[in-house]
Amino acid sequence: MKSDRLLSILLLLQTRGRVPAHELADRLEVSVRTIYRDVEALSASGVPVYAERGRHGGIELLAGFRTDVTGLTADESRALFILAAQGAHAALGLDAALGSALRKVMAALPAPYRPAAEVTSRRILVDATRWKGGPLKAVDLDVLQDAVFADRRLRLRYRHSGEQDLRTYTVDPYGLVSKAGVWYLVADRRTKPQLFRADRVRSATVLEEPVRRRAGVELADVWEVLRRQVEERPGGLDVTVRVRRDRLDMFLRLTAAHLTELPDTEGEGEWVTVKLSYGFVREARPLLQFADNVEVLSPPELRAELAAAAASVTDLYQRVVPADS
Repeated sequence: MKSDRLLSILLLLQTRGRVPAHELADRLEVSVRTIYRDVEALSASGVPVYAERGRHGGIELLAGFRTDVTGLTADESRALFILAAQGAHAALGLDAALGSALRKVMAALPAPYRPAAEVTSRRILVDATRWKGGPLKAVDLDVLQDAVFADRRLRLRYRHSGEQDLRTYTVDPYGLVSKAGVWYLVADRRTKPQLFRADRVRSATVLEEPVRRRAGVELADVWEVLRRQVEERPGGLDVTVRVRRDRLDMFLRLTAAHLTELPDTEGEGEWVTVKLSYGFVREARPLLQFADNVEVLSPPELRAELAAAAASVTDLYQRVVPADS
């Protein structure tokens, strides 16, 4: 473990330049005292590394020092060839670069690990898209990428879900996130975090103004806040349903976003009770897709809403279709 840590310190310093000891300690999950002992060990082994104390101090390699480090372990070499969200590389225009990078990594691997890495790339496939998610609209990420990497503000012409009119926003981007095959721009708008689906951006312009991000806030921090806002959005309508046991698995998959607790599946009866939560009555209308395999037990207003909707559908299909239709 110590040799791995020394190698990690060396790579971080080689990539980042001067790094505060407390930051290295946080990254490697050890104490600051351990970091200083590791620096002494690196120095004793001939690495020109030194530490400067004080407010603007840190640990740094002697200017111009570089080392070619290829001491990957077997597990590390396998991990490099298990690439999550492979579609992300194509969307970012990096497929060719990825292939080139992997060929270079393969050439740099210790000879005993090359067969394992090659087999891993052929035996493990990660597909980040959901089953039956439907076709995704093609997304042009070029301008969004330009703003993200150039640290510039963006002006967006954007269409919200359920709206026809476009809105114009000036935003400060933190970065791009791909979730289950859908790309999002994570940005601040008037210092407040906001998500923008890339496929709803009708046009984007990189401005000359530098980005105005909140101090000390990174993409992962903003994404976590926005993700929780979406996933933990409070529901205003508690719903109890009963589901036929032989349809329960499918029902739970399709309503996972609204489950408030996992149902008790013990027992031998035909029906299983499930608790759900929705924002409002009409939002629960999709429960009709399960036909007579699901019955709403409460609240009464949702039963009335679904009964009225079912009656409307029945009336529609009982009409005689005109011959010229």
